[in-house]
Amino acid sequence: MKKFILGAIALPIFFGLALFVVQSAAEANNGGERKIVVFQTGLNDAAKDEIIAHAGGAKLKNLDLIGAKAVWLPNRAATAKLAVSSGVVRVDEDVVVEVLVKGQKGPAPAPQPVESLPWGVDRVDAELVWPSGNTADPIKVGIIDTGISNTHPDLLANVQGGVNTINPLKSWNDDNGHGSHVAGIIGALDNDIGVIGVGPAINLFAIKVLDRNGSGWLSDVIEGIQWAVAKNMQVINMSLGTVSDVQSFHDAVIAAKNAGIVIVTAAGNNGGSVLFPAAYPEVIAVSATDQNNVIASWSSRGLEVDLAAPGVGVYSTYKGASYATLSGTSMAAPHVAGSAALVLNTLVGAYDANLNGKWDPDEVQKKLQDRAVDLGAARFDILYGWGLVNAYAATQ
Repeated sequence: MKKFILGAIALPIFFGLALFVVQSAAEANNGGERKIVVFQTGLNDAAKDEIIAHAGGAKLKNLDLIGAKAVWLPNRAATAKLAVSSGVVRVDEDVVVEVLVKGQKGPAPAPQPVESLPWGVDRVDAELVWPSGNTADPIKVGIIDTGISNTHPDLLANVQGGVNTINPLKSWNDDNGHGSHVAGIIGALDNDIGVIGVGPAINLFAIKVLDRNGSGWLSDVIEGIQWAVAKNMQVINMSLGTVSDVQSFHDAVIAAKNAGIVIVTAAGNNGGSVLFPAAYPEVIAVSATDQNNVIASWSSRGLEVDLAAPGVGVYSTYKGASYATLSGTSMAAPHVAGSAALVLNTLVGAYDANLNGKWDPDEVQKKLQDRAVDLGAARFDILYGWGLVNAYAATQ
């Protein structure tokens, strides 16, 4: 599944870095570069830092999940010097990643609206699962996004913690709204207000990797994946993407899947090729459909699409205590992430391909695909993948 990573944004400056690093980062607009440096195995941190310093660079953060560090380098000459340094495997671009939202209405201010069942949650038949007692409690879902509102009464009881990889000294609170919208689709509370999510008792974790503009550095996204692995997330949702295929991104995705995490991603909103990370085979790539079960004209399509889900005119929670209606494959992916959480809360049964007695990512994906509602051409096609996700069928 591929995600959309684009454009240039203002360079984020880490609050806790040494003065040299802050000054260097501030100079990046005059030729400085952010890179991801992958090192040979066996080198300790001190040796890696010495290699970076010798090339004239400064470390920004450790990316131990992939044996790398995010660094700032003053110019191309320094980058070229680092690339041929002993102990360095390669130097990747630290590209910009963005949310995959297409349109917005709102936000709607308080007072809180009376609870209603969003059309997308209804369309994937999640509400038919709950009477069995399966509300996805206590499945852990990490939302790698702009954060989650830390004041929203329709979310907060399900939010179990989080991290801010942009600036670890700051909160994971959502200052954009996108991450809170995704969180509501996955796991808004079953209470008397607002909306209800696919898994209304899911344990949500805010992994803030994108800023108030919905943009961020790939290295921050990779650190978010790293945090998800360390905290034993069972599902991660990435409603973000880039046009750039960066090996470090792929390596992080592979590591997360190898750790047993189901990875759900948004296909993209360009009407063309699937973006990264959704294009990677280790993820579940999701295209967007409307209320007529027709793919959105802007939804990315291709052989990498695995499933389709509601993504047009989706009403959900937003920043603060508000609500908004958004469209995009960003909205489609969390319907699948929530459905995956419901599946994880059932017995693996006949889907236990490796006979280990538990759900593995490939097994969850296969059941979701096997039980999807076929749309478009018979069986698999490049618009809907294996079809429209159906949470109820997948949990039977």
